[in-house]
Amino acid sequence: MAPAEARGALPGWISVLGWGLALCSLCGAGPLWSGSHEWKKLILTQHWPPTVCKEVNSCQDSLDYWTIHGLWPDRAEDCNQSWHFNLDEIKDLLRDMKIYWPDVIHRSSNRSQFWKHEWVKHGTCAAQVDALNSEKKYFGKSLDLYKQIDLNSVLQKFGIKPSINYYQLADFKDALTRIYGVVPKIQCLMPEQGESVQTVGQIELCFTKEDLHLRNCTEPGEQLSSRQEAWLAMEASTHGMMVCEDGPIFYPPPTKTQH
Repeated sequence: MAPAEARGALPGWISVLGWGLALCSLCGAGPLWSGSHEWKKLILTQHWPPTVCKEVNSCQDSLDYWTIHGLWPDRAEDCNQSWHFNLDEIKDLLRDMKIYWPDVIHRSSNRSQFWKHEWVKHGTCAAQVDALNSEKKYFGKSLDLYKQIDLNSVLQKFGIKPSINYYQLADFKDALTRIYGVVPKIQCLMPEQGESVQTVGQIELCFTKEDLHLRNCTEPGEQLSSRQEAWLAMEASTHGMMVCEDGPIFYPPPTKTQH
């Protein structure tokens, strides 16, 4: 190519290069996913603070209502580590966040480290869905689903209240299935030495990815790969909890914890 021709071609190449650089500059600004980050359902996980406090043996004063642990896409986590948590993005939600999504374990002025963890690990994956594709949408929709489910009122409606007397696991399952029309996943702390009964600690209800409608957490005949089974087992073991076994179950009343 002659020098004059080369000079005439430069603007086009510069334009293409500029577009490429512009696209690269956006790499850390929004969601990027690979095939390994595909997921099929959302898991709204709520935990019972007295049980959480019992497990970690160090807590703030126990709350007397179920609180949000997280909204988790199944089979995916840490989808975009460059999409950092920004507390200012959810400043309009802070009042509800502190009430319904508190960090019951760690003491700090705003307890935002818990929310940061949930955003980085789970929120950046949930953002594949338009309704959840920002911090404000992710946390706002999680709060909406929590209020829609209203787990605290549902259990009370069926006379299931914290008590020193034991319930049967079926009492929880039957009440939740009758109200929600889907099968939940209920997790417990297994009995420690000197204890005879498991302690209820966490309840999961699942939603469809497409329209956020309630669905069974596991469908009949649904097959999981060994990798997916390992992921779900890891999530279920949060706070040392496992899927509850059939039989008696302890729903502990709140107690004041000394710091």
